[in-house]
Amino acid sequence: MAGRVAAPHVTALDQLTAQEAADLGPLLRALTAALREVLGCSKTYVALFAKAEGFAHVHFHVMPRQPDLDPGLRGPYVFSLLGGDPASHVSAQVMDEVAISVGQALRLESRPSRKSAMPLRACGAS
Repeated sequence: MAGRVAAPHVTALDQLTAQEAADLGPLLRALTAALREVLGCSKTYVALFAKAEGFAHVHFHVMPRQPDLDPGLRGPYVFSLLGGDPASHVSAQVMDEVAISVGQALRLESRPSRKSAMPLRACGAS
């Protein structure tokens, strides 16, 4: 399954072709399933942004929400986790490991039930 749906020049969701829009749902569903398998998250939050300089195109942030995340940080309040103490951020090594594991999970045609491959703390949820 491809990880890229839209061409880089697309700056708004309504600029997607019908096929790109049709591909989006299954892609987000598969990514959510892979994150649940790899990280054990209970939900994912999906946000669409096309604003930051150098990133003025449609792209999605798919954020795993761990079961033990403080209720005060759920939903739109998850954005209060941005920034903060760099010592509490997920390391580049762990991000790479998660990305590899999620990529492998996305490539699997059938996913047998299994325990989370990454420790729940790997995603940095408090």
